[in-house]
Amino acid sequence: MKNLEMSKLERASFSSKMGVILATAGSAVGLGNVWRFPYMTGENGGAVFIIIYFLCVLLLGIPCMISEFIIGRHGQANTARAFRKMAGGSPWSVIGYMGVLTGFLITSYYAVVAGWCLQYIWASLIGHMQGDPEYFKTYFNEFSSDPVKPIFWTVIILLLTYLIIEHGVRNGIERASKLLMPTLFLLLLIIVGASCMLPGANKGIEFLFKPDFAAINGDVFLAALGQAFYSLSIAMGCICTYASYFSRQTNLTKSAVQIGVIDSLVAILAGLMIFPAAFSVGVNPDSGPSLIFITLPNVFQMAFAQMPVVSYIISLLFFLLLSLAALTSLMSLHEVSTAFFQEELGITRKKAALIVTVSTCIIGAFCSLSLGAVDGLSFLGRTLFDWFDFVTGQVFLPIVGFLTCIFLGWFMPHKVVRDEFTNWGTLRGRFFHLYLFLVKYACPICILFIFLHQFGLI
Repeated sequence: MKNLEMSKLERASFSSKMGVILATAGSAVGLGNVWRFPYMTGENGGAVFIIIYFLCVLLLGIPCMISEFIIGRHGQANTARAFRKMAGGSPWSVIGYMGVLTGFLITSYYAVVAGWCLQYIWASLIGHMQGDPEYFKTYFNEFSSDPVKPIFWTVIILLLTYLIIEHGVRNGIERASKLLMPTLFLLLLIIVGASCMLPGANKGIEFLFKPDFAAINGDVFLAALGQAFYSLSIAMGCICTYASYFSRQTNLTKSAVQIGVIDSLVAILAGLMIFPAAFSVGVNPDSGPSLIFITLPNVFQMAFAQMPVVSYIISLLFFLLLSLAALTSLMSLHEVSTAFFQEELGITRKKAALIVTVSTCIIGAFCSLSLGAVDGLSFLGRTLFDWFDFVTGQVFLPIVGFLTCIFLGWFMPHKVVRDEFTNWGTLRGRFFHLYLFLVKYACPICILFIFLHQFGLI
């Protein structure tokens, strides 16, 4: 009991509004924006998908984010304990534990992909990102199935994350976010500028901003909604954990809108970085998940074939950008589990962060080995890596998001919700009833549709 009281007394907070926005935006901005958003856009009609995606972020993503803000700030604890306090010991408290588990599992396999980004930085530095399309495909397949190299880079990226997390909220997470996020934006703008000046780039820009409404169908709506939740880091415990470090003066609605805008802006810039270059050299925009590690290195090489130095620099900056985006998300994912172990076990932050780092390194190593280096780490047609991705992304995330909306909209006292939404009456709360309607009805129904659709039930 004494340890728990000490943990509460020593609980830190962000030092400024800018720290709140950059840190929480860093949680949302990650490979989901720079990697997943472009290929989802390419596969779902371009501009039409983007329009629907924006609507999903505005009407569904932001209300869900505000809900996690309310639970996290009101609970002033790690995600599991915040839900436990709000639920009063009822079965609803399991939502918090599911959120922590989801964040922990995602950290383990997400670090593997983040490690690939570091390898590609190294490969760009030593000039290995040169060759024909078949070379890039062979390079990725051989590297990802190697028994040593991917694990080495997975450990490196997790150690970098540990060094940030162990320094705490202000000196670690907030300070790193204030450095990494502006750097990420600068790199994005540099590559966007280079991409948009290529011959034929206007076709890629048109693909992003000129909608073809004939492409609209149910799959596009569901894909956009799923991307909105994935991109905003909803239901992973990240938003709730970071909100527990918010001050009572933090405007939750305004913060959620600002983060949604930043997140969407990064996604659009990622599209402007990729599609003008892809169209310039005649590469299809629907290259799928292989777009980043197989297709794009070849695109940059072809696009800047007459300027080898520029090609070298753009390739290097691109994978540096990917690594920064991955690191900002890993910080928030790592913090979910670190805060949980620190407060539930009553141990120091360094010990809690070390537990998370070591355990995710081990799990990440097995996920990496399942991609080809070791037989026997696949079952029912999926590798261990694929199972982690499937269980967290397609099962846990929608379930946690759905239950969070139901809990806050139907079972949490409306006075508590209103007090947090209006900062205890200091804000007008003009959109409170709209927010409550969206959380009670629109959000859970849409999440349920996503969940059922991905299993072919609707």
